[in-house]
Amino acid sequence: MNANAVLPAYDAWIIIGAFSVLWVLIGWWLGRNNNSLEDYMLAGRKVGMGFAVATAMATWVTSNTTMTAPQLTYQLGIWGMVGYSLGAVGLILFAPLARRIRTLMPQGYTSGDFIRLRYGRTAWRVFLGISFFYSLGWLISLGMAGGLLINALSGIPYAYGMTVIVAICTLYTVFGGLKAVIGTDFIQTILILVGVVALGVLVVDEVGFETIHASLSEERPELLNMLLPASIMFLFNNLFFGVGEIFHSNVWWSRAFAFAPGVGFRAYLTAGVFWLPIPIVAGLIALAAPALGINVPSPDMVAPLVAGKLFGLFGGILVFVVVFAALASSLDSVLAATSDLIVKDIYKGHIRPAASDAELRKAAVWIIIGLGATTWALSLMRLATLGSLLHFTGAFVASTIWPIAVGLLYKRGNGVHATAAMLLGSVGGLAAYFTIGFYVAALVSAGISMAVMALAFLQRPSFDWANLTAARQSSTGDLS
Repeated sequence: MNANAVLPAYDAWIIIGAFSVLWVLIGWWLGRNNNSLEDYMLAGRKVGMGFAVATAMATWVTSNTTMTAPQLTYQLGIWGMVGYSLGAVGLILFAPLARRIRTLMPQGYTSGDFIRLRYGRTAWRVFLGISFFYSLGWLISLGMAGGLLINALSGIPYAYGMTVIVAICTLYTVFGGLKAVIGTDFIQTILILVGVVALGVLVVDEVGFETIHASLSEERPELLNMLLPASIMFLFNNLFFGVGEIFHSNVWWSRAFAFAPGVGFRAYLTAGVFWLPIPIVAGLIALAAPALGINVPSPDMVAPLVAGKLFGLFGGILVFVVVFAALASSLDSVLAATSDLIVKDIYKGHIRPAASDAELRKAAVWIIIGLGATTWALSLMRLATLGSLLHFTGAFVASTIWPIAVGLLYKRGNGVHATAAMLLGSVGGLAAYFTIGFYVAALVSAGISMAVMALAFLQRPSFDWANLTAARQSSTGDLS
């Protein structure tokens, strides 16, 4: 048992059981009319505005948002919460790209589709390597977060909590595909927003801004320091890390293809604006800890400790529901999007070029199950800490920002530029990660990648946008 748990294990199991049954039933219900590969992978390409905004928000509100934002605020102060909130910039900047993607490739399936057609096979394979590495890292981090947070909040053993969250998300994603993911995301978004806002309002009402500020000024004045160097570096690094995560990941590309025409731009823009204050509200909870005289043994537990101190069982339940919804909303999305990438770009692209849609539909189910099993096994081993795992991937994903942005918006740039930008950016980011620190890895990677892609503007425009649509529609199997 965890002595710092804010929720009895019995109550936690009831919540887990109730939501697990709900998610699986919704997944089965929404997936019963999936008649084609397009229905299963892209929800029929007709997702409306309400569900589009909800799924974008819910997917980006991970356990990191609800738990790490307070942790970073407790460690880095004001810039910690502000820096984390800049994750919204990725969603906002992706809005015009989502519209562009839907226009250029109305029948596209994955981000790999674009890289292959725009830059060629070598860049495509480098990109797939980065994407799969990042996706697997994200899946493992979510699985680990599920076990760690459920244990920290309720005392349920790590292996049990992690197994349940991975198994349930895998099950309803298998049943319903992207329709199940988006349908459950809608409910999860409501739970997350209501829970986070309620906690923030209750903390302010119970403690008050003046008390919080006075206590911080006396006990933790560094948290109010707007010139703390580490905090400022974190702010810019997190900005590029978040943009890189969204720009390259098939999680966001698959939604651009799945949203109905004209929805993508408005949905991502709205989701970004509404997501922006969530880390700030969550971080505010952490700032109340000194005023309440709470001993925080681990910074990542500051939010539930504050909630438990102020509101007892009610606060523990509220935090638990928010965390459980945030975990599920991200884990299911990454499972579905990574499966799409493997099905279309690896299985069909490299192993079975002549595979029919019916065969790909069956393969998608087994790949989701395989990804769930792999996530479970690697999460059980706990090979790295959550923070080190996530920030390590930042050196890779930030290198894809400029190849994607330039490739979508300009006719300049070729496979050599894109491949070099991704490889050199990743190597430079890793070097910075190990020699300087995690807080500059994404920043260095993005800078090198930008410099390489800038060379493309020394050449004449050469790409024909029609190649994207024509090649995608005529590609019946042979991707060589």
